[in-house]
Amino acid sequence: MNFNPNAPTMDMTGKMKRPLDTVQLNAVMRNVYGWMTMGLGITAFISILLSATGFVPEPMMFFVVIIAQFALVIGLSRMMHRLSATNAGLLFFTYSALTGVTFSVIFLVYPIGSIAAAFLSTAGVFGAMTVVGLTTKTDFSQYSSYFTMGLIGLVIAMVVNWFLGSAMIDYLISIVGVLLFTALTAYDTQRIANMAADPRLELDPDNKVKFSVMAALTLYLDFINLFLFLLRLFGGGRD
Repeated sequence: MNFNPNAPTMDMTGKMKRPLDTVQLNAVMRNVYGWMTMGLGITAFISILLSATGFVPEPMMFFVVIIAQFALVIGLSRMMHRLSATNAGLLFFTYSALTGVTFSVIFLVYPIGSIAAAFLSTAGVFGAMTVVGLTTKTDFSQYSSYFTMGLIGLVIAMVVNWFLGSAMIDYLISIVGVLLFTALTAYDTQRIANMAADPRLELDPDNKVKFSVMAALTLYLDFINLFLFLLRLFGGGRD
C-alpha cells in the first residue's frame, strides 16, 4: 500500500514537520503491520490449538491471564523507552499468546460460522479504515477527546449491564463498540503514520523497532476489540 508523502505529519513532540518521502514512510508502516500480523497470527494459532485439544481455562487461570494482559499493556506503554527492542518484541508476542488463551473459549461459545463471519467482517472494516486513515485530509486528532469519552462510557455501560443482564442494552453496547473501534482504527492509523515521519526513527534502528512494536500493539487492540464486538452482534451462541 502506498502512502501520501504530502499528508501533514508531526514529530514525536507533536510539532508539525516536513513529511518523509514515500519510500521511508512505507518502510516504517510495513514494519508496524508486520508486527501486528505476527501478533494476530500467534493469537489465532494458540486459540485454535487449545480449542482443538479441548482445553478450557479454569476460572482462576482465566482471571490471572486477563490480569497479566493488562499488566503487559501497561508495562509496554510506560516502560517502552527502557526496554530493548528484543524485549519489547518478546513482550508483545507474550501478550498475543495470552490473548490466544482467553480467545480459546470463543470456540466453545460461538459456532465456527459466526466466528469466521466476524473475522472476515473485521478484516474488511479494518482494511477500509486503514485506507481512510492514511489518505484522508481530515485531521482526526481534533476528535481524540470524544474517542476517550466514548471508551470510558463504553466500559461503564458494560460494567453496569454485567449486573443488569439486559439483552437490549448488550445489543446497543455492541453497536456502539463496533462504531467506536471502527473510528479508532482510522484515528490510530493516521496518528501512527504521522509519528512515523519522525526522522529519528531512521537514525536509530532500535527506536524504530520499539515504535513499530508499540504501534502494532495499538492497531492489534483495535482489531481485536472490533472483532469481539462484531462477534457479539453476529451472535449465534451454542445452546
